[in-house]
Amino acid sequence: MNERVKIVEQKLLSDNWYTLNKVTFDYQTKSGEWQRQERETYDRGNGATILLYNKEKQTVILTKQFRMPTYLNGNEDGHLIEACAGLLDKNSPEECIRRETEEETGYQIQKVEKVFEAYMSPGSVTEILYFFIAEYAQNMKVSDGGGHEEEQENIEVLELPFEKALAMIAFGDIKDGKTIMLLYHLRLQGIL
Repeated sequence: MNERVKIVEQKLLSDNWYTLNKVTFDYQTKSGEWQRQERETYDRGNGATILLYNKEKQTVILTKQFRMPTYLNGNEDGHLIEACAGLLDKNSPEECIRRETEEETGYQIQKVEKVFEAYMSPGSVTEILYFFIAEYAQNMKVSDGGGHEEEQENIEVLELPFEKALAMIAFGDIKDGKTIMLLYHLRLQGIL
């Protein structure tokens, strides 16, 4: 525990979907002075994301779905192109990402490679995201994917040339942080 942080109070503001808390705490600065601060923290659990790639075809598998927060913030149709992802739901990151990959993309993958972990919005969201990559082949396709109907995901599965996906970042067609990070990871590592 950090001796320079003393939590004074945590107040639940909402637990409608996930948990929103107001945290009051004392923080000791470098000068030794104690400051009282307040922050709201949104806890939705931790998650995992994966980018499927095919070296032979030079392609990647992405998803497209409606995201209300982006719609409210100026994304005209609200759809976002993303790497497959999901919440851990008490599973290990590896178990989660295998499950989510099959549910969302229809590919049943065996070997996944964890490449890094990252906090995506640490100013207000507690989530840490585990990043994976995996090779896919057509014989791994076991369903159409699309997510669970009861979860109202309505996911479209996209197979795109890797170079086109990279160009879509520059043109503003891919704006999702986790997806951009994974695409650039493949490029930086010389995988595609």
